[in-house]
Amino acid sequence: MKIALIVNPLIPVPPEQYGGIERVVYVLIRELLKMGHEITLYANPDSQPGCELTGYRESENYGLKDLVKINLLTSSLLFKNFDVVHTFGRMSNIASLMPFKQPKVVSYQLPPTLSQVKKAVKIAAKNSLYFTACSNFIAQQISHIGNVTAIYNSVDMDDYHFNAEVDAGAPLVFLGRIQQEKGTAIAIEIALKTNKKLIIAGNIPAEQIHQQYFNEQVRPFIDQDQIKYIGPVNNIQKNELLGNAAAMLMPVTWDEPFGIVMAEALACGTPVIGFNRGAVPEVVTNGSTGFVCSNANEMIEAVNSISTLNRSNCRKVAEEKFSSTVMARQYEQLYKFSIK
Repeated sequence: MKIALIVNPLIPVPPEQYGGIERVVYVLIRELLKMGHEITLYANPDSQPGCELTGYRESENYGLKDLVKINLLTSSLLFKNFDVVHTFGRMSNIASLMPFKQPKVVSYQLPPTLSQVKKAVKIAAKNSLYFTACSNFIAQQISHIGNVTAIYNSVDMDDYHFNAEVDAGAPLVFLGRIQQEKGTAIAIEIALKTNKKLIIAGNIPAEQIHQQYFNEQVRPFIDQDQIKYIGPVNNIQKNELLGNAAAMLMPVTWDEPFGIVMAEALACGTPVIGFNRGAVPEVVTNGSTGFVCSNANEMIEAVNSISTLNRSNCRKVAEEKFSSTVMARQYEQLYKFSIK
């Protein structure tokens, strides 16, 4: 099949550090190429996806000019004999394609704007528009409107090395953006109350509210001994960090759509302890690959029960549910269905 993939052009594919969607698209491209498909990626011009690339940019403050400019670009896809157009970016950027029969797949990594979904379904040619969601939690928000399939995000298992055993004093890890929704301060609380070491890795968003959160609720507890902050990490550092951790904490205070870092941890054999929000209970099997908790007290109990978990089982589940091969086969099946 000849497939066009589109992502918003803010971050290159693959990303050097943060960039969950871009990383998912990169591993998808690698797998689809192995399957013999022809891929063209529309993305940031600095991308190095390993397939044909059409680079494009958008303004820092996305507006009407961007919408028009990008739709002029994507409208050309009608004349390039693509079997399917698949966007992980703004659905509005393929608005010009909606009335035509060319198969279109729109993937949601965040809660959808239902008014936009309804509008797209209304103007799209019959049986030409399909949706995917990164979890059942997201899919169920769309299912009453359009044709949606839940396809979990994935990681390339070769990029993450399984570690069957860690030291007795292995630290807990928090890996993600340093902001209130991700629960960095709660992770610190858990570490202090369980007398465990905690390594915090991730970027601090530039917005003032996140800077204030870091300065007031995170920085005061960083002693670079029990509570250590190491900043953003690349793929090699991430593999080592997760693989040598006793567990990864996901004390999210928002409804996490998927949380690819959980799949990355499981691929290393590292269990995940998270709050029961969003897709966390879909990724973490309570009592098997980690613990799903309702509050901080339950998370403290879970940390004290890490030794009951089997790291081999974490890797096994990651291979079965969250490998790039599994994800690519599911997308391939959807593509074939869409062009019937």
